[in-house]
Amino acid sequence: MKYIFFISLLWLTFSCSQQNSFKVKVEKEESVYRYEPANNGAGPMWTHGNTCIVRYRNKVFASGLQTLKDVPPLNNTRWLLFERNDKGWKLLLADPKERTREPCPLGLMRDGRLFLSVNPSIVEPGVKYGPTKPQILQFDAEHPQRPYKILEPVWDGEPPFMDHSYRSFAVDSENGEMIIFQNIGYGHAEWSFMDKSGKWSRQGKLIWPPADYKDEQDHDVIRVCYPAVQLKNKKVYFLGVSDIQEPNKVWRDYKFKLTNRKWDYDFRRLFYTWSKDISTGRFEKWVEVSSRDKTGGNIFPADLWEAPDGQIYVLWYERALDERLKEKFFPQEKQSESLNFAIIKDGKVVFRKAVMTGGPGDVTPGKGRFQVTEDNRLFVFYYVHGGPDDIKENRIAEISLNGNHAVSEALKVDVERPLSNFYTANVRAGSAPSSILDVYGKDKENE
Repeated sequence: MKYIFFISLLWLTFSCSQQNSFKVKVEKEESVYRYEPANNGAGPMWTHGNTCIVRYRNKVFASGLQTLKDVPPLNNTRWLLFERNDKGWKLLLADPKERTREPCPLGLMRDGRLFLSVNPSIVEPGVKYGPTKPQILQFDAEHPQRPYKILEPVWDGEPPFMDHSYRSFAVDSENGEMIIFQNIGYGHAEWSFMDKSGKWSRQGKLIWPPADYKDEQDHDVIRVCYPAVQLKNKKVYFLGVSDIQEPNKVWRDYKFKLTNRKWDYDFRRLFYTWSKDISTGRFEKWVEVSSRDKTGGNIFPADLWEAPDGQIYVLWYERALDERLKEKFFPQEKQSESLNFAIIKDGKVVFRKAVMTGGPGDVTPGKGRFQVTEDNRLFVFYYVHGGPDDIKENRIAEISLNGNHAVSEALKVDVERPLSNFYTANVRAGSAPSSILDVYGKDKENE
């Protein structure tokens, strides 16, 4: 059995006149639930870019997964919904009849409507890569155990959705609007937008960036996955990573000799696009924010936030090179790992900086998430590990929104079980900006 943990942090600024001045207090650290691995290629942390935790006033809601006994993969789990109030954690509901593969993202409106994005299988157990029917379940955060409503997104035609959804779910809490993306094969994502009247008023297809590799490719676009998505005032921001089979034939053949595995996916180009008004159905030209294509490295999107001045802050993890390829193809290159942020204005990257960087033998960063406070201060919560002392800890740093966008000295978060893989209750899912940071995830032992 493995555990999913919850940490609630409270940071208090000790000088409002000084930027990058804060301290951290851990209010709670506790286990939410235990789960049995489903061995279906997913898991409770699999809905990257989304979140499975939201805060509504003094309540915290989290979604989880339960592995169904004697049900074969891939669709062999069901969703769970938990609530934490002043009395602690409580399992509110479990899916009474459907089966699914992936965790189910949450969304929240300021009026207390709580949403769960689900992707139930519509075929018999044991079918792999089978069809599904995406839905949004609507709960009342004040009375979450009352019967929920089933919302049926309207799509452009009848897309062939599958159990590998790669879906993204974002809400504009203040305006009462939401958008959902769900991938179709390697060519595009279907999307559907629900406006403030509750009508699914616009649908479309987000076509991936054009492939620009010289080697022969199976597809003419570069599939983009695991995005961080924000919806605000009908503007949509989308940050994701390339997810295609190794496009360099020489490297592909070399790695096959090492692994004897025909598939090897690349995650090393970070792409961004946006819609100025989703009601028009139009997205702007793709922008490549970062790339490790020359040295076969790795990139993974972490978070995205629209600042009050309209600039977009993006956060991602980056590893310089693939160690398997280093000796033969680029022996002079140096390995490094970094957690980076950039600022995008009018579709152009105008600033970039590392929150933290480490090399071989150093303490290096892992995954991270933004946290925005009520007064629009921007923090980064992240995991670090390694070094001579084999450190494993969570840290928090502040990014100044003025001047040179300085990154503060990071503070260690004093918890018993640092979380290496986690979600946070963030504004992209409808949680209000807050000085309380709710973190929900797994420690390294339970990966």
